[in-house]
This record gives sequence, structure tokens and C-alpha cells, in this order.
Amino acid sequence: MTTTGTAGETPLFGPDSRFSGFFDDPRWALAIIRATVLEAAHPQIGAALVDNSTFVAHPWRRLRNTFLSMRRMFGADPVVREREAARLNRLHARMSGSDCRGRAYDAMDRATRAWVVATLFESAVTMCRLSGQPLDQDTMERMYAEYRAFLAALDGDASELPEDLDDFWRYFDRVVEDELENTEAARVILYRLFDHLPAPALLDGAPTLWAAGRAVVGPLLGAITVASLPEAYRRRAGLPEMPGVSTLMQGAYCAAGLARFLPEGWINAESIVEALSLSPDSDDPRARTVAALAARMKRASALLRLLTPLSGVLHPDPAPSAGVGESRRSAEEFFRDVLDQTGDGHLDWPDLAAMARELCTRLDLDEPEETRLYDAFAAWWRELQAALDTDGDGRVSAEEYAAAVPSLAGPALIRVAEVLFDATDKDGNGTIDADEYRTLFRTAFHRDLTTTDGVYSQSAFVSDFLSFMSGRRTNTAYDPLLAGA
Repeated sequence: MTTTGTAGETPLFGPDSRFSGFFDDPRWALAIIRATVLEAAHPQIGAALVDNSTFVAHPWRRLRNTFLSMRRMFGADPVVREREAARLNRLHARMSGSDCRGRAYDAMDRATRAWVVATLFESAVTMCRLSGQPLDQDTMERMYAEYRAFLAALDGDASELPEDLDDFWRYFDRVVEDELENTEAARVILYRLFDHLPAPALLDGAPTLWAAGRAVVGPLLGAITVASLPEAYRRRAGLPEMPGVSTLMQGAYCAAGLARFLPEGWINAESIVEALSLSPDSDDPRARTVAALAARMKRASALLRLLTPLSGVLHPDPAPSAGVGESRRSAEEFFRDVLDQTGDGHLDWPDLAAMARELCTRLDLDEPEETRLYDAFAAWWRELQAALDTDGDGRVSAEEYAAAVPSLAGPALIRVAEVLFDATDKDGNGTIDADEYRTLFRTAFHRDLTTTDGVYSQSAFVSDFLSFMSGRRTNTAYDPLLAGA
């Protein structure tokens, strides 16, 4: 299947594609949530998400990485697209197992991957319909060709999706009717994620304001998403639809659709996603705006605590951290914030694999560096499991970790630090310069590194990494990398 379009036709990928036009469309946020629920309702995908995904504990990090990946896959450069497809395939090849009912799942299953693409296409069509701008047949045909080309870029061909659009709708209805379930992953997204969504970096210093806004918006998003799902799935999963929510749902989509009347460039999804994940103390030029917004949010949060009678229920805002040195987490906090990457209350291999995955993504690693880093984390997991898994259940509980309060700086963790240093040191000169440091941490050197003539030695790098992982220090460059939401 061609992925570039024939002569005289608009390319299937690139800035002129129909899909690219959705990137900066506010309606797309609602459609992505809907598509994610339909994906999670598939037994194989739901099991893989529960076991391996960080979308509960680190949703903003997951959002940024997914957005970046979609940009690459639908960009005009075929080399970038092929490289990203290879990265995604390596990532998914590492995810397999069985669900709570003993059914096997494999993230490389071609029919399952086709369903992911199908939910994105169908949710885009539904998004336009619910916002009062239904797509005509030719536009739908064109957009469907783009999504099949996306699948072909991943799998080598798009044969798992019907070639004809009319056949696609029959395929979609069949999967909804016969295969989707009320999975744990779908329930988490609908009823837990929105209600417990951690604050992005922009609002990290204003938990009162974030909690108040989340208490209102979270249930609304959940209700709107449920109302937008196919009726057959709602009936099959026993999802209740509250009176009046259908009207609210259409109102939300229509209101988001009004953004088309704004001047071009006023809404830039990439800038918004970066602002949400960018730490205010970063040296990125956009961080000045983020810092200013964060300061305003703190003032608004303080005012809210003065005015609301619920201030005793909400968590108090922390004192400003400017000028405050590094502090220490308790063992419980370190387990929750750093080690338990998937947010399931236990430490096992998927948690350390998620760390490796995030580091590989930050550094944009190819083979064999990527495999070396995963192997180092795997060796560290075996070391942790041998030392901490006292009940032999194959994982480490928060209680087991807190009871041991171990020093994690064993040989395997030192090896992780050394491999990470080598991967960050792109030019292989034995030191990390400012640009290499910024690639990993998205910020400049710490002030205590200014005396190093602008380089970071391996010994200093390894020492800082071990201090973070074993000493549980906070306010380090590793916090937004491994502990941030």
C-alpha cells in the first residue's frame, strides 16, 4: 500500500494530511480519551495496559511521549517514520504475558494493533459528528486511507483492517459486539484516572487549586466519555448513562469545535503539551512563561484555600521551594513516586522496564544501546527481587521495601548508571557536555557543576544517580525524569 499518495494527490502523511489537521484541534483531546477507552476495553490491550503502562502514575509523561510518537509517525519524513516504527515495534515486542483469567496477551499481535488504529479513526469520525461537523464520504475515505497507511508503516501492510470503508464499519461493530469487555483498564480510565489525576508540572505547586478543579472536571470528563461510547459497548459493559449527559457531551464537543474560528496558530498542541510537562526551573525559554503561570496558580490556590470551607479536606500547598536545598523522601514516598512506575502498589519488572523505556525515549536510543539499557535494568530487577521479595510472590510490596529500607546501590544499580552514562555520552568522549545533559534532563547543568568546565564526568554522574536511587534525594534532575507525573 502506498503511503505517499499518487501523483496529483495530497500525501497520506505530512502537514497536508487530514490527520495532521487534528493535532491542534481541541476536540481531539476528547476523541483521544474515547479511543483510549475503546482500546483498553479490548482484553489483550487492557491486560497489557494494566501490567505495563504508566498512564495512571505518570499520565502527563505518557501524554507527551505519545504525542511525540504520533508526530513522528504522521510527519512527512519517511526516514523519521521508519525509525519511529522500529522503535515502537521494539517497545511492544517487550510486552507480553497473561491477564487475571490466564488469557495470553502480546502487544505485537497484529489484529490487536489494528484495533488500536481502528479506534483512532472511528473516534475522529465520531468527534466530527458530535461537534456538528460530520465528514462527507470522500473525506472519510481519504482519512481512512491515512490510518491504514499508519498501520502499514507499523506492520508492513494494512491487511488486518478492511480495505473498503463500508467493510470497516461492519468490522468495527463486530469487534464492539463480540470482543470488547468491561476490563479493569477501561474502568481505571473512566472512574479512577480522572478523579486521581496528578497535577502536571505547571500546577505542581498548587495542589489545592488542582484538586478543586479536578473534583469538578474529572467526573464530567468521565460522564462525557461514557456517553460518547458505542451504545452496544455501554450495554455490554453495563456502563450507566446519567440523564442529560448526552446533551452535555454534544455541548462539550460543539464548544471545543468553536476553536476553528480562532486565528490560525492560536492553539498549538505541541506547545501546550510541553508547557504541561516542562518544569518551571528548566532553562528552556518557554519555562519563563511556565514559571510565571505557576506563580499565578500558587496565588490563586492560596486565595482558594482562604475562601473555601473545604480547605481542611484538601492538601495544603507546599511552601515555596526557591532556595531550598535537596531533601529526602521517606521509604514509602520513594516507593510510590519512583519505584512503582505503573502505580499498582507493587514493584516488579514492568516498573523497571518503564524506567528504561522513559530513559530510552528521552535519549532517542537505537539498537544496541537500547537493549544494553534494558538488560542493565533487568539485572537490577533480579538483584532487587532476590534481596526484597521475602514472600516469594515474584514482586516487591511497599511493605517489604519499607521494612528492609535497603541500600539500593548494589553492583547491578551501578551498572545501570554506567550504561546510562554511556548512552547519554553521544560522542563517546568520556564526559557529558551541556547539550548531552540537556537531552536527558531538559535543563542545564546544576549550579554545582559550573566548576567542571562545562562537562560532567562519569564518576560524578554515577555518584549522583546512586544518591538519588539509594539516598532518595528530592529536588534533583532525576525527579522530573523518573518521579514526575
